[in-house]
Amino acid sequence: MPPRINIPPVTRIVLIILGLQSILSASIRYKQWSADSEIVIPYLNLIPQLSLTYPWTFLTTTFVESNIFTLSIAGFTLFNGGRYLERAWSSREFGKFLLVTSLLPNLLTFGVLIFFFTLSRNESWTLTTIAGTIPLQISFLVAFSQLVPAHTVTLFRGILSLRVPRFPLLYIGLVALLSMTPLLTSASLLLAIFGFLTSWTYLRFYKTVFPDLDSSTQPASLRGDASETFAFHEFFPGPVKPIVASISAAIFDALVAVRICTPFSSTEGYQHQQHQHRGVPGSARAEAERRRALALKALDQRLNAATAHAASRSQQASSSPAASTPAPSTTGPTVQTQPALIAQTAMTSQPGTTLLGETNYNPDHEHDKRES
Repeated sequence: MPPRINIPPVTRIVLIILGLQSILSASIRYKQWSADSEIVIPYLNLIPQLSLTYPWTFLTTTFVESNIFTLSIAGFTLFNGGRYLERAWSSREFGKFLLVTSLLPNLLTFGVLIFFFTLSRNESWTLTTIAGTIPLQISFLVAFSQLVPAHTVTLFRGILSLRVPRFPLLYIGLVALLSMTPLLTSASLLLAIFGFLTSWTYLRFYKTVFPDLDSSTQPASLRGDASETFAFHEFFPGPVKPIVASISAAIFDALVAVRICTPFSSTEGYQHQQHQHRGVPGSARAEAERRRALALKALDQRLNAATAHAASRSQQASSSPAASTPAPSTTGPTVQTQPALIAQTAMTSQPGTTLLGETNYNPDHEHDKRES
């Protein structure tokens, strides 16, 4: 019997909606296909000139793909990214994130197309179809940049290595190239840009963070992410980081002045950074494994040193003619320390773990290296 694939509820619903609406759109296009005209579906896709009487299209158009290539990429992204984020945040928070990153980019793109039409009086702007999961795909990349900012992805067997925060800008560049082909519409680039800005703004300032029960200083209500690793300039290459940082700081100060944004406190950045490491799935287990490995190696080093020293003392005593019996070794663990060693071994050791055989480990050096 094949194993059952466990898909969280919100991710499952989104995948079903994506499949049903994309199939419905393909069926309508197939029945109404004509070589002389372009088919539009104003009650399913968002089209500025035609969809004002169908307000639900501002949301439903996100889950409609027009070809099998983009549908495959969308399904793969929602399946893998949705499962990860929903389990990391909870279904409620993940649903709110999907709602924000689906609705706002469509509204902003709609407004820009209307603005371009006002300037040029060219109806092609208002007849451009706004559809697809592009805002969600780049929003997932931004979310991964928040959760695992130091993670490096190696491509082409080590030829290219990129940190996760570099992927949103690469994705925007890829969308810009594909928008010149029939695969994507001219509105796709606007969707990618607004999806990037919307998701970062929401995660940076508005998303609710779960309270840290281990911290007595963290407020009960915490929003956003004030950590330096999630600053806006961290998404850009090193040479342009100072320029982007100065521009983003000026914009933030202006928003604070008009009371749209609230400045972060001095300790909030540290609290967000500490919570960020605790919030990543598997981080607590990794920390426990690290501490267990440190304890095992420290115990192994002490036992090997004590055994080697006792053996050398025994050999010296047996070779000395003045000594009839070897003196008891006092370099090993004392009576007071033996219960602690036994308890530590019982708590940290696992079946099949080898305690002896490694004598060149320096726990203080490893701890300092880990903390740096």
